[in-house]
Formats: sequence, C-alpha cells, structure tokens
Amino acid sequence: AIHRARMARRMGIGDSTVVIMREMLDAALHRTGRRFKAVIAVLACALVAVSAFGFWKIEGLKKQKGQIDGEIQQIEAVLARANQNSAETDQLIARLDQYEDKAMALQKTLLYRVGSFEHEEAIKNEIRLLMAEFGAETYSIPPEFLGNVKRFVQQYEGPNRPNMARALGEASQQMKTMRQIFEHNSLPPDLAYIVLVESALTGDSVSPAGAVGLWQFTPATARDYGLKVGGGVDERLDTTKSTRAACKYIRNLILDFGSGSSVMLALAAYNLGPSRVRAAVHKVNDPIKQRSFWYLYRVRAVPPETREYVPKVIAAMIIGRHPERHGF
Repeated sequence: AIHRARMARRMGIGDSTVVIMREMLDAALHRTGRRFKAVIAVLACALVAVSAFGFWKIEGLKKQKGQIDGEIQQIEAVLARANQNSAETDQLIARLDQYEDKAMALQKTLLYRVGSFEHEEAIKNEIRLLMAEFGAETYSIPPEFLGNVKRFVQQYEGPNRPNMARALGEASQQMKTMRQIFEHNSLPPDLAYIVLVESALTGDSVSPAGAVGLWQFTPATARDYGLKVGGGVDERLDTTKSTRAACKYIRNLILDFGSGSSVMLALAAYNLGPSRVRAAVHKVNDPIKQRSFWYLYRVRAVPPETREYVPKVIAAMIIGRHPERHGF
C-alpha cells in the first residue's frame, strides 16, 4: 500500500494517495481487531472456567459448613441435657472443640470469605462481635445463652424499656462519662452497661445485702478500691469515683482470670463473686481448654442467677451499641 501511494504521488494522483492510506489503515485495524477479539475470547473462556471452579469450590465449602454446623447443633442439644461434670460432658465438649476448629479454619479460607454466603441473624452476629472484642471468640454460641440474650433484648424493648430509654436519653451523658472512664482504663467501654443490670441506673439504689450505688458495691469492696464509706460520706453514690473503682475491680478480675474469655469470667464474677468463679475454674480437668466461661456455662458450673446475669448484660450492650435497630 505504501509503494502504491508513492507511485501515485509520482504520477500526481493525490486523491489516490488518500484512498490508499485509508485502505492501509483499515487493513491494519482489521488485523488488530482480529487479534484483539482472539485475546478477549481466550480471557473470557479463562474467566468462565475460573468462575465455574470458584462456584464449585464455594458450593463445596457451603456444604461442608452445613455439615459442621449440623454436628455442632446436635452436640449442643445433647450437652443441654447432659449431667454436669460427667465424663460424657467432657467428651462432648472435646468433640465440639474439634468441630469448632474445623469451622474456624474453613472461615479463614479465601474462597469462604469471597463467597460470603453466611447470613447470620442480627443478635448472634452482635454477640460474635462483642466476643471478638472481649477476646472470648467462639464459633458455637450455646443455644441457651443465645436464647437468654434474645429474651432480655425483648425485655429491654418492652417491659424494661424505661430503664434503657433513660440510659440512652436523659442519662446518656452519665453513660458517656462512664464509658470514657472504662476506655481511659483500657477496658471495653461497653462494660459500662453493667450498671443497667446492677442498679437500673439508679444512683441511690440499695440492695438487701447493703450494696449501694450504680455499681452496687458493698462497704468492704468499696473501701478495698479506694472509696470512702462512713462518717457521713459514701462515695459509692458518686458516679465518677464509683465508676473508677468499678474499673479497678473489673480490671483486677480480668487479670486474675488470665487470657481467653477472662472478660466473660469477670462478668460472671461481678455477679457471683470472684472466689466462687475461681473455685469453678479450679475444678476443670483441662486447665487450658476448659478454663473458659463457655465451658463453665455449658457444664452449668455457675448458678442460674449468673447464667442469666451475663446474657442480660450482653443484651444491654447490644442495644446500647445500636439503639436505632431496637426502636430507641
């Protein structure tokens, strides 16, 4: 085409040059277009193949997860009926641990995260998020615990709504102050919601045992943590001072119970008392795997009051984190 253009120019045929150059450009584009289409076709085939393989793998993971979840549900159901501290219970929990390890390993795979086919109910998801923050991760949440949390969420939305509404409304600044104190002490700020369960945010609340204030300190515990009680002075009634004392107390509980689910054990101890929780922990057979709140909860090593107290605190935290989701 170039040779023809030169010949046409020598012969003085200018328009022919333009025509020839256009033909040359069209030919080049045609050849390039064919190569481009071929590349696109190859890439499309590769994409389809990869997508099909990925879909097949994700479906396999989904099926595998369903089987694991089914086994876990069966074990949890049997555990709910098993005798406390029996050999059968320990065997069941050992099996549960194995399935939880498999499930958590599956969750860490790239395809599982990409597939994102899990749509957990809101309450269960919120519990998981809290447990992650508390260092008390668990794949399987005991059905009884989950049921109790749901029940208390409904109570805060219904019969106990005034207490929660007050915490989120007129007492919101007070709650904010307490949350800031916890955060300043390197503790999860959501622990401030303990006061809703302890005293319903009533600063002058007095229990039959003589516990007083938002955090329901007994005189002895209050003095142990630097509060003045007596002689016409009761610093348990002071929001800031009593919250600082509560932080020290809870911090010590967490440190005493060590890593793992220590925050959850601290919550249990706040209700039951540190010595009784320690006694329950010291009775476990496996000091590594069984030294956790979830183990004690499953084997009913803590009394019914505490088994309800902890879920009630968790329910208050869940609403406090997302009040708009619960009509506040």
